[in-house]
Amino acid sequence: MLNKPKKFLGQHFLKNKKILEEMARAAEISKKDTVLEVGPGLGSLTEILAERAKKVIAIEKDRDLIPILREKFKNFQNVEIVEGDILANAVKPPLGGLTAKSYKIIANIPYYITSRFLRLFLSETKFRSKLMVLMVQKEVAERILARGGKESLLSLSVKAYAKPEIIRRVSKNFFSPPPKVDSAIIKLKMSKVRVLTNTEKILGLAKIAFQQKRKMLRHSLKNKLLTSDVEKFGNKRPEELSLEDWADLLKNA
Repeated sequence: MLNKPKKFLGQHFLKNKKILEEMARAAEISKKDTVLEVGPGLGSLTEILAERAKKVIAIEKDRDLIPILREKFKNFQNVEIVEGDILANAVKPPLGGLTAKSYKIIANIPYYITSRFLRLFLSETKFRSKLMVLMVQKEVAERILARGGKESLLSLSVKAYAKPEIIRRVSKNFFSPPPKVDSAIIKLKMSKVRVLTNTEKILGLAKIAFQQKRKMLRHSLKNKLLTSDVEKFGNKRPEELSLEDWADLLKNA
């Protein structure tokens, strides 16, 4: 008998097939693709992915779900069920022989690990995927896509490595049990064009300013700005600068 979803693991199972199929379509999966699915839960999305992909590697932290998943997919030659914590495996050589940029990630991850997950798979691992489709908290998705003076360290960190897009909003009522907040499906497409030189230094400079985000840059970065920078950016706050603005600032920092 299946245990109830575990609150301490942030489990909220999505069973709506239409939404699951939208996630698969957004990932542009073909029979040439290997997919790393994080948090397969009861395997509803795994089944859809297996019909479209060359191979699906599904990593699940809840050991009680492992025998259920293995039984469900015992006759699927292209599905590998792995018990493990994705946060502990992200910086290691990928599972199932995956190599850098050769795979796609689809994840319905617990919301409390979203920032850590993004940091690991966008900047820290040597084995970056070529595309990610994630179910995240709606407010987080909107922060990532923020523009027009509402940037954050999170949005800049994502845009430094990928082109983000919101596929759709998802009501909390589609989950069992329903979470307290609505969700959104986001797509992150990695692009060499988007990755700037000295990316980590650019984000490091932005981090300094965001630690005092209410202050104008003439104050929070007073020891790092040249006269020309003060004239151009000095009266702005960090949320008003785009990624390209930060890159310009770094040139003179």
